[in-house]
Amino acid sequence: MDPHQHLNKTAESESSEKKKTRRCNGFKMFLAALSFSYIARALGGIIMKMSITQIERRFDISSSLAGLIDGSFEIGNLLVIVFVSYFGSKLHRPKLIGIGCLLMGTGSILTALPHFFMGYYRYSKETHINPSENSTSSLSTCLINQTLSFNRTSPEIVEKGCVKESGSHMWMYVFMGNMLRGIGESPIAPLGISYIDDFAKEGHSSLYVGGLNAIGMIGPVIGFILGSLFAKMYVDIGYVDLSTIRITPKDSRWVGAWWLGFLVSGLFSITSSIPFFFLPQNPNKPQKERKVSLSLHVLKTNDERNQTANLTNQGKKVTKNVTGFFQSLKSLLTNTLYVIFVLLTLLQISSFIGSFTYVFKYMEQQYGQSASQANFLLGVITIPTIATGMFLGGYIIKKFKLSLVGIAKFSLLTSIISFLFQLIYFPLICESKSVAGLTLTYDGNNSVASHIDVPLSYCNSECNCDESQWEPICGNNGITYLSPCLAGCKSLSGIKKSTVFYNCSCVEVTGLQNRIYSAHLGECPRDDACTRKFYIYVAIQVINSLFSATGGTVCILLIVKIVQPELKALAMGFHSMVIRTLGGILAPIYYGALIDKTCMKWSTNSCGVRGACRIYNSVFFGRVYLGLSMALRFSALVLYIVFIFVMKKKFQGKDTKASDNERKVVDEANLEFLNNGEHFVPSAGADSKTCNLDMQDNAAAN
Repeated sequence: MDPHQHLNKTAESESSEKKKTRRCNGFKMFLAALSFSYIARALGGIIMKMSITQIERRFDISSSLAGLIDGSFEIGNLLVIVFVSYFGSKLHRPKLIGIGCLLMGTGSILTALPHFFMGYYRYSKETHINPSENSTSSLSTCLINQTLSFNRTSPEIVEKGCVKESGSHMWMYVFMGNMLRGIGESPIAPLGISYIDDFAKEGHSSLYVGGLNAIGMIGPVIGFILGSLFAKMYVDIGYVDLSTIRITPKDSRWVGAWWLGFLVSGLFSITSSIPFFFLPQNPNKPQKERKVSLSLHVLKTNDERNQTANLTNQGKKVTKNVTGFFQSLKSLLTNTLYVIFVLLTLLQISSFIGSFTYVFKYMEQQYGQSASQANFLLGVITIPTIATGMFLGGYIIKKFKLSLVGIAKFSLLTSIISFLFQLIYFPLICESKSVAGLTLTYDGNNSVASHIDVPLSYCNSECNCDESQWEPICGNNGITYLSPCLAGCKSLSGIKKSTVFYNCSCVEVTGLQNRIYSAHLGECPRDDACTRKFYIYVAIQVINSLFSATGGTVCILLIVKIVQPELKALAMGFHSMVIRTLGGILAPIYYGALIDKTCMKWSTNSCGVRGACRIYNSVFFGRVYLGLSMALRFSALVLYIVFIFVMKKKFQGKDTKASDNERKVVDEANLEFLNNGEHFVPSAGADSKTCNLDMQDNAAAN
C-alpha cells in the first residue's frame, strides 16, 4: 500500500473519530443540561402546589383567588407556547431553553419577593394576651382578650388605621411571578424533545425520553422534602424571636416559610440555565460547516439564481399554510372520536387539577394534619406509587400487545377501579369540630342549625366580646371556643403557647363535676375515630394512585390513532391548549369558589374586609370537594363508554395494534405532558397532564 494513502486513511479515521466525539460530547452535554432543567421545572411546580394554602393565609385571600394565582402559570404558558413551538425549532434551541430556565427562576424569585416588603406576619390582628411570666392574673370580668397584650414589642402589635393593613395586594406579585414561571417553562419540553429527536441516534430517542422522564421525578422528591421542612418553619424565621410566637403548625393561622421554597427553586432554575448558553445550535455543526465550505463555490451560482424565485414563492406558501391550518382544524373538530376524547380528558384532568390544588388544605381541615405532615405524607405516597403505576401500565400494553380498542378498554377499566376506590372517601369524612358559636351554642350544650349569627349565651353575654375575634382555645370539655372572652374566662397563667385560662363560665356549664373549668390555647385536636379514618384515607390514596397511573399514561396513544397521520401534531397541540385553558386555569378557581362556600369563620382586618378562612364545616367541605371530583370523573366515564362504542364501529375489522413508532410518540407526549404544567403528583397521587392525570409536572412545573 502507498504510504501516502495509508497516512490519508489514518488521518481520515482520526478526523472521523474526533467528529463523532465532538458530536457525542455536545449531545451528552445537552442531555445533562436538559435533565437539570426538568428537575428545576418539576421542583418549581411542586413548591407552588404545596405553598398555595400558605400563600392564601399570608396574603389573607380566599381560596378562589388563590386558585387564580395557581392558574396564572397556565396563563403565562399559553401566551407563548404556540410561538415557541413554531419558531423555536428555527432558532438556537439550547439558548432558548436557557432563556426559559432563566425566566422560570426569575419568576420563582419574584414570587418570593413580597415576603421582604410586607413586614411581619400578624396572625392575630385583634386579640392580644400577655400575662406576666410564671404568674397568674385575675380579672372581675371576661375581657382579658381586649385588655392585655402578649408582647408589646412583638411584630403582632396592631397597626393604627386600615390603610396599611389592607395592603395585601402584594399577592399580585405572586400572580405575576407564577405567570413568568409559566412563560419560562414553555420552551423546555417542545424544543428539548425536538432537539433529541433530531440528533439522537436512530431508535434511541425514546430511550433518552424515558431517561429524562425518570430523572424528572427527582424534582418532586426534592420538592416534597423541602416543602415539608419549610412548612415547619415560621414564616418570619430569622426576623422575630420564635419564643414569642404562640401558635403551632397545626393552627389554622400558621404560615410556614413558604418563600424559602421559591428562592431555592428559583436559584436552581437559574443555575440550570447556564450550560445551555455554551452549547452549539447543533452538536455536529463543525462537520456540516466543512462540507458546506467544500461545495459552496459550486452551489453559490445556483443559490443566487434561485433566490428570487424562493422569495416569490414565500408569500404563496404563507397563504397556503394559513388556509391549510384552518382546514386541518375543521377536520379535527368534525372528528367525533377526537371531540369526545378531548371532552372526556378535560373532565378527568380538571378533576385531578382541582383536587390536587386543595388536597393539602383538605388533609389539614378534615383530619387535623399540619401542612408539614400533609406534604411529607403525599410525597412518600405518590412518588413510588406513580412510578410503579407508569411502569406497570406500559408493561401491560407491551406484554399483551393490546389493540387500540384494547388500550381504551384497559384505560377505562383502571379509571373505573380508581373511581370506585374514591367512593370510599365519603365514609371517611370526619364530623365537624365541636366549636361553640359555630356548631354548638356558646354554652356547649346544644347544636345549632346554622353557624351564622349564633346568639350569645348567659355565660358570656355580659363580657362585651368582639365576636369577629379568632383566638381559639380548647376547653377541658373537648369543645373549641372562638376566644377566651367568648368562653367567659376570667383568669389566666403561663406564657405564650403554655397559657392556660381558668374560671371559664361557658366551660363550667357543660356539666363537668368537681373539675377546674380551664382551657388552653389552640383548637381541640381531632378524636381517635377521625385519626383512624385518616390512616384508611392514606391507604386508599396509595391504591387509587396506582390504578390512576397505570391507566393514565398510555391513552395519549389514542390521539395519534383517531386522527389522520398528518394531523397528529395539531391534534396533540389543540388538546393541550384546551386542557390548559379550561382545566389548568379554571379548575382551581371554581374548586376554590365552592370550597369558600363551606367556610364557617373568616378572618377580618381592622377595616372589616374579609380575608382567609379560619375554619371550615368539615362535612360540607368533604362533600363539596369529593363530590365535585366524583361528578367530573363520572361524566368522563360515561363519555369513555361512548368513545369506545364509537371507536369499535369505526375500527371494526381494522388492524389497530400500536406500532413501535407510535409508542415512541406516546413516550415523547407523556414526557411533555408529565413535565408541563404544575401538575405532577396526583391528588390521589400525582400533577401530570396525562389522560387520567392522576399523575404531574407541573411536580413538574405548573
